[in-house]
Order: sequence, then C-alpha cells, then structure tokens
Amino acid sequence: MKQLYLRSRSLKRLFSSPSPSGISKKGSTETSIDSGKAEPAVKPAPKPTWRCFSYEEIHKATNGFHQDNLVGTGGYAEVYRGELENGQVIAVKRLTRAGNDEQKEKEFLTELGTVGHVRHPNITALLGCCIDQDLHLIFEFSSRGSVSSNLHSTNSPPMEWKLRYKIALGTARGLHYLHKGCQRRIIHRDIKTSNVLLSDSFEPQISDFGLAKWLPTEWNHRAVAPIEGTFGCLAPEYFTHGIVDEKTDVFAFGVFILEMISGRKPVDGSHKSLLSWARPYLNDGKLEMLVDARLREDYDINQLKRLTFIASLCVRANAAWRPSMTEVLDLIEHGDMSSERWKMPESEEEEEDDEFWIFDDVDDCHTPTSSSLSSMGSS
Repeated sequence: MKQLYLRSRSLKRLFSSPSPSGISKKGSTETSIDSGKAEPAVKPAPKPTWRCFSYEEIHKATNGFHQDNLVGTGGYAEVYRGELENGQVIAVKRLTRAGNDEQKEKEFLTELGTVGHVRHPNITALLGCCIDQDLHLIFEFSSRGSVSSNLHSTNSPPMEWKLRYKIALGTARGLHYLHKGCQRRIIHRDIKTSNVLLSDSFEPQISDFGLAKWLPTEWNHRAVAPIEGTFGCLAPEYFTHGIVDEKTDVFAFGVFILEMISGRKPVDGSHKSLLSWARPYLNDGKLEMLVDARLREDYDINQLKRLTFIASLCVRANAAWRPSMTEVLDLIEHGDMSSERWKMPESEEEEEDDEFWIFDDVDDCHTPTSSSLSSMGSS
C-alpha cells in the first residue's frame, strides 16, 4: 500500500483545495462588504499545467529507480531518467537532503511554488510532482545533457562558436524572463553551465531551481543564509553578506559567458578562478587570448567583442554598476557598446581593483549546491 509522504497542513491544503486560491467566493464577498469598498481587480494567476503523478507511474518509468537510470546527483537530490507508458521521456528529481520532514517539505513546496507557473522556451518545463512515498519533481528530459557536459567533453569535437553564441543568447533570454517576465521576480542563485540543459535543437534551458528565491516587488534585495551556490560563480555581495537580487544572477551570467568563450571551468584543477585568469586579458583588451584554443581562429571576432564586453560589465565587483538582464539582452542583440555609457567613476574603478581579491587563490572547497538535472543524457 502506498502511503502519503507529506503530512503538513500546507501540503494538504495545496493538493486538496477545490480552487487555485483556496478561497471560497463567499469569503471574498464578505471581505468586500466588510471593507465597504469594491475589491480591486486582481489578475488571476495562470492555471498550472503540471499534474500529480502516482508513485506507481514514476516507479515503473524509472524501473524502480534503478541505478542505471541515475543521471544526476547532488547535495539535495537525485535525478533519474524515466519513460512513461505513452513513450514520453522524463526526468524525476527525488529530494534526498538530510534533515527533518518539515524542512524537506518546506524546500519541496518552495521549489514547486517557484517553477510551477514558469513557462518559457529557455526554462526547463515542469511536468508535475509526486508526493507518494517521497518527494519528487518531474521535468521534461533533456537528451543532449548540460552545456557543461557538451562544452568540456573530451570525447567529441569542441563546441562550435555559433552554438556557444546561441547558448549565451538563449540563456540571457531565460534569465531576463525570470527577472522581468514572471509574475514574481525569481532569482536563480546558481546560474552555471551545468545548470543549463540543451534541448534536441540545442536550445538552452535553465534548470535546477533548488536554490531559487523570489522577491516581492517592493523589495530591493533579500538577505539569505546559509550562503549556497558554486565557487567561482558567486557575486561578492552574496559571498560576503548573503545579499541576493537580480544582480546576483547577472554576475554569474558574466562567469557563464567567460566559460563559454574560453572553455575553462569556473575553478580549474589548480584552484585558480576563471575570473582571476581572464581579468588581465579583459583589462588589456587581449580578447583573442580568452578564446578556447581548440577553436583556433574559427570564431566571429565581432561577436567575441560583444560577449567579452558584456562579461566585463556583468562581473563588476560593485553590483550597482552591473547591467540588468534587460540591458544585457539588449547588448547581445546588438545594443550600444559605447564605453562612455558604461564607464565607472575613477573612484569606483579603484575600489573595483581592491575588491577583486575574492577571486584569487580559491581553496579546494565548494559551498553546498542543490542537485541539478545537469547530467541528463550525458551518460
């Protein structure tokens, strides 16, 4: 006999409520009468397209969560490849983080609430969830794996420049949607090449919202603890003070671009960060030195100039001087690259130099990260 894993009132309310809001019409009417004023028109949230799967469905799809179907692991979850009876291939993310059931339920509901209404070509699509026996989120399966597995593969030719540029553009569009296009402002907090998957047509799709946070419209930023993410991709204000806003993702996107250009990981085997390696070339304008040597001269110099210019803006130590994703997207799509427009005051530039200490001499350690779908299809 299957047993409902979650017992919290919040979970029961979410999955048993007869209406999306869980509020009866009678309740709404009484509120209007008591206030003496007509209720303001509220734009209804789009109806979720995901559904609840039974445990039998996902158990059968993954062949009993067989190890041969395990395609991704991390600190918080395991990801399994599965195939439904109708032939659809899925990714089943099973939460495994140690801790009490209440905390586990909270994290599950937070991620579900974050990605439940997200719909964009450059965001991995949530198909549903399962709350029987354990906690599961079900996504579309990305057969081509992650950007990281393709970019750093030693068993295949180097990723072509035009594909790298396409991935940078698509990822920027996905991030812009999270920051500006959603009903809530969503901060991903863990943008990196292993958290961006590739569709059959090599369209990039941002995945893994285990660390994502949403910000109310009236908030400028949010302070979070503990600090979680990936070394080499963390913005200074987040790494040192736990401050999170859209510019946290912008910084990580700058590192993402540099990784796409260079083919180097955020932290290499000698514990040197990609930023500390790239910074002298960015400052001196030696852009060709940043290009993945495997590409030789097979790249577009104008696109290189555009991407390196954007990266240099995104990784500024002072968040106030980084562009928004709206501006980033505009720049990628041939916006104004005037140096005067983006020039910082000399005092800010000096402070920028002083703050770059954070990217040097990275120790062999990582902050905890959420489990991703990054290995899907790579095995």
